[in-house]
Amino acid sequence: MQNMTSISSSTSVNPNAPTSPRAARLSAEDWAQAALDLVAEQGVAAVAVEPLARRLGVTKGSFYWHFPSRDALLQAALERWEAIEQESVFGSLEAVPDPRERLRKLFLLVAHEVKPHVIYSELLKALDHPAVQPVINRVSQRRLDYLVASFRQAGLGRTEAQHRARLAYSAYLGFLQLALQLHQPRLQHDEFEAYVEHVIGTLIPG
Repeated sequence: MQNMTSISSSTSVNPNAPTSPRAARLSAEDWAQAALDLVAEQGVAAVAVEPLARRLGVTKGSFYWHFPSRDALLQAALERWEAIEQESVFGSLEAVPDPRERLRKLFLLVAHEVKPHVIYSELLKALDHPAVQPVINRVSQRRLDYLVASFRQAGLGRTEAQHRARLAYSAYLGFLQLALQLHQPRLQHDEFEAYVEHVIGTLIPG
């Protein structure tokens, strides 16, 4: 996420320049994260400069210090979400040598997250947005490729690994649909933990 071209050192007043110390301290990443928070709460269509500025306690000048438009902010937010997932999910599993244990840790990690799933669900609702679709496509393909590779490392053949990866990802998407879009009753803690263990036992080769 790149800042805009550096502001001229001219003495003329720039109406888009930050107007407070807090505005000057806000980074492009702060704005991108605030946009992601708003996506999680209200969806992609809710991302707009004025409500985000109010949320952050600054004027719109802080925004234009970093981004030329709302679309540029949304793109930065999507890139941040994609990068955080890559780092916090896949990056955290790199040190696990055993593929079965790595898959187990992946399923447990994903099962106990909340906000990333809410963001993903909201992005799926906005697939017709030209900035959203390519990001969702990349993320989904990366997830499937990771699952296929892990299942193959766990001893499955190529075709079986592909089937197992699609089944695992379909189960994930279906659970999101039930919980976040169809608003099915939430499972109690013990029920949910038992469900997660059932998924692990069903999908990960013994």
